[in-house]
Amino acid sequence: MFDEKAGAFLSKPLIARISTIDGEGYPHTVPVWYIMDHDDVVVMGTRDTKKVGHMQRNPKGAVSVGGAPGDEAGYLIKGEWRVEEDPGKHWQIAITRHYEPPEKAEADLADWADLDIIVMRLKTKRVIEVA
Repeated sequence: MFDEKAGAFLSKPLIARISTIDGEGYPHTVPVWYIMDHDDVVVMGTRDTKKVGHMQRNPKGAVSVGGAPGDEAGYLIKGEWRVEEDPGKHWQIAITRHYEPPEKAEADLADWADLDIIVMRLKTKRVIEVA
């Protein structure tokens, strides 16, 4: 679904903003680390966050990356969220290592060892280039 330009841009360790829909129907938007898994956007977080509850009630949402002055591109990715377990902490490790230098990544992973971290996956339905 993503062309070569979008794929190259989205593979960078940029901060994304994910949007979920709260219980009153309003957008709830927060910054996150992410990684691409083919056409899916994968983020991690603890199970008890508001965004996870929103996703479970209403899976529709979006991810925005880039688009600010000086960015070489920007994308709004719309789709449906799925909340998943992360056996072996595969995604937690991949995302952390994508954003942190090796020593810092390993320290963070050790600090988070007792947290109930899960995966939130946006199944892409539509991509809009915004820059």
